[in-house]
Amino acid sequence: MASAAAPMWGELRYGGELASLLARTTLRPPRRRADAPAVLLIPGFMAGDHSLAMMRSWLRRRGHRVAMSGLLANVNCAERIVSRLESTVCELAEDSGGQVVLIGQSRGGALARALAVRRPERVGGLVMLGSPVRESLAVSAPVLRTVRWMARLGDLGLPGVFSSTCRDGECCESFRGELSAPLEPGIEAVAVHSRSDAIVDWRACLDPHAEVVEVDSSHCGMSVHPAVYELLEQVLDSVQDNASRLAAAA
Repeated sequence: MASAAAPMWGELRYGGELASLLARTTLRPPRRRADAPAVLLIPGFMAGDHSLAMMRSWLRRRGHRVAMSGLLANVNCAERIVSRLESTVCELAEDSGGQVVLIGQSRGGALARALAVRRPERVGGLVMLGSPVRESLAVSAPVLRTVRWMARLGDLGLPGVFSSTCRDGECCESFRGELSAPLEPGIEAVAVHSRSDAIVDWRACLDPHAEVVEVDSSHCGMSVHPAVYELLEQVLDSVQDNASRLAAAA
């Protein structure tokens, strides 16, 4: 899949997207719900948990218990990250007494998808924000150069960094299969993309096993875009309502 990322200057919209979200949440604070499902947030490539601080704050104001990935920079081998986060998902589900909603941005969404495939009994919702699940390297030329540079460091033995074997080798074979595997019907899965995304080819985000939603956003700005938060409200409420119906029927 040839990259069709939009011009890089479009990423300069982040500040305006954040300002719009701040104005929106100031004027209309998020509606708090009792028994809101627990949420695990996973950041994008080379980003850390701090990149999702605004979303974490918003979710907590809604009443959600929020767990972070523990990533300072999302550059480790995908299999190592997913294997570690499996325990996080299970512990979060047990502690909260219900299923978990996974929200991941960019590469974080791909990691979240793999978790949903591995632990469907623990996952009630999955939201992928600009995540190239159909082709992980369908990214802009500058980002692809960075990926190759990081892989070279991993090949040289730098700890905590993926290597070139992660793309085709045995270490991430299961992970690669999980990016295209069907999702359990009970998981409310949404794949968000933007045709003006300057980092990821939007076509690589069209997960055939998820509801596909388009927003007019920068890539980095999806974590602070008002339209994304409106979508999150719908997904989170739907997951909670489904859990309530199942509990009532039990």
